[in-house]
Amino acid sequence: QVQLVESGGGLVQAGGSQRLSCAVSGRTFSSFVMGWFRQAPGKEREFVAAIDWIATSIEYADSVKGRFTISRDNAKNTVYLQMNSLKPEDTAVYYCAACRSALLGGCSYGRNMAAFSSWGQGTQVTVSS
Repeated sequence: QVQLVESGGGLVQAGGSQRLSCAVSGRTFSSFVMGWFRQAPGKEREFVAAIDWIATSIEYADSVKGRFTISRDNAKNTVYLQMNSLKPEDTAVYYCAACRSALLGGCSYGRNMAAFSSWGQGTQVTVSS
């Protein structure tokens, strides 16, 4: 069974930066597509970014493109989300998730959350104006 644990959330001022980490248990981490999603109060959970197993293919939501960077370290079983130029509208609980496919195409390029079978508990990111 795959377990995911996010860390790195907190309070940050608008324009600032923050890096989230997601540690994944299990031997097959390197064969998973990993994704980041977020859910703001009163809104549905939405896709943020996804990365394939060797980081050759990456997808971003338009709202974070150019500001956020997803990366992974397969030796450490960890996926990261570097968030720069944060805005108050980035305030949300951020979740990492694993999809049992090595390629983004097998996970609907991150756009279908049902393709992600394992989820972390989430970490709160609050951006103050």
